Amino acid sequence: MSIESLGPGGLDYLPCRYGNSKVLFRGPRRSLDGPFVAFFGGTITYGKFVQTPFPDLVEQAIGTTCVNFGSLNGGVDVFATDPYLRDVSGMAQTTVIQITSPRNMSNRFYRVHPRRNDRFVEASSLLRAIYREVDFAEFNFTNHMLSRLQLVSPERFETVVEELQTAWVARMRLVLSQIRGRTVLLWAGRETPEDSAQDLEADLGLVSRDMINKVSELATQYVEAVISPDAVQAGTEGMVFNDMDAPAARTMLGPFAHREIAEALVPVLT
Repeated sequence: MSIESLGPGGLDYLPCRYGNSKVLFRGPRRSLDGPFVAFFGGTITYGKFVQTPFPDLVEQAIGTTCVNFGSLNGGVDVFATDPYLRDVSGMAQTTVIQITSPRNMSNRFYRVHPRRNDRFVEASSLLRAIYREVDFAEFNFTNHMLSRLQLVSPERFETVVEELQTAWVARMRLVLSQIRGRTVLLWAGRETPEDSAQDLEADLGLVSRDMINKVSELATQYVEAVISPDAVQAGTEGMVFNDMDAPAARTMLGPFAHREIAEALVPVLT
């Protein structure tokens, strides 16, 4: 049984595909024949462990079909490389693009899985030369790899951060420039851009205000939803998960956070 499917005590996400895309999105599958708003994003948009993620809440509020193209652990690479998703954005009334961390994207230093962007695939010869003492064969996930590089040498890690941030800006500008219709760039996280810029572990770790300014100029609108302390304090209240998934659930945004994200989006989508 796949991780996106029903587990004992968990949610059935009804994973589905659209068109010729190879990416599994959260279901149920929706019709794209009438007017709709497209939501591109990663795990937050997908709404892992959340019965009613924020795209569904927005639909309830504005009365227009909202299609969840969020993918588990998806980064900007998913939307930059999938030709079908570019077509979808041209069909949508509005495309909401959730900002994701540059940790999970291919760059000059390493390559990630094209759909599960949190999966580390391979280090480049350049990164191996910078970190000769590191055995990259032991890493399966980007977060684990980056945390180790930072620990080994904070000074050399600054070079990695600079590359990730530069590549992210270029990739995001590419995505936004390819969307013909109206776009809303969405910041949704527990930290502000100022707090997350140097924090590898933040929801949107390594994304700075300056980076957002460089890409938001290509979007129709920018919405910043910083989750309130009360919603953060609510923790896993209202989330649906089994005992095995409890540690992962504690790292995710819960229903209260999703409600705040929807409330921030509704005024610009109405």
